[in-house]
Amino acid sequence: MTTYFTADTHFGDASLVQRQRQIFGSVEAHDEALIARWNTVVGVADEVWHLGDFAADASRAHCAAVFARLNGIKRLVRGNHDTNRVLELPWSEPPVESARITVENSKGFALRLFLSHYPHRSWPGFWRETRHLYGHTHACLPDTTRSCDVGADACDYRPVDLTTLIARLDAALQAPEEMAVRGLR
Repeated sequence: MTTYFTADTHFGDASLVQRQRQIFGSVEAHDEALIARWNTVVGVADEVWHLGDFAADASRAHCAAVFARLNGIKRLVRGNHDTNRVLELPWSEPPVESARITVENSKGFALRLFLSHYPHRSWPGFWRETRHLYGHTHACLPDTTRSCDVGADACDYRPVDLTTLIARLDAALQAPEEMAVRGLR
């Protein structure tokens, strides 16, 4: 089993597709592409933490139909667009506002993570090597050595695994001058 992370899929959100995701052409094509990309990387036994904004402006029926087509054991950290039509989907556990978890990476190292829809400047465990994963910003904030955006816009519109995320965070560590200039270290 692999653990994946994603956010800001915005299934059914025609307005977002028209404003920011024109590459898909239509909300229907958008949703189909995101479902296909999800299922290409996530297996049925894999775990996916969705860090909010699963859907927006979509009917209950559409939310349920999309959810049923997505592989994996799905968990939700609530986002600002996640109303009852999303919260009442059959998540493996009840949705939460934030989560602190420990995940083992492919090399057997345990990593502590703080998961939230919103980015934080500081978070529980910040000084104890806890990394922060978030969504909401639609790839507008650069990664730091300790935090990164796992939203669809920042991850090729597909869930991303921990090994890939750690490589991104390590890459941020390799560019200290750029990070210092931006005030992110």
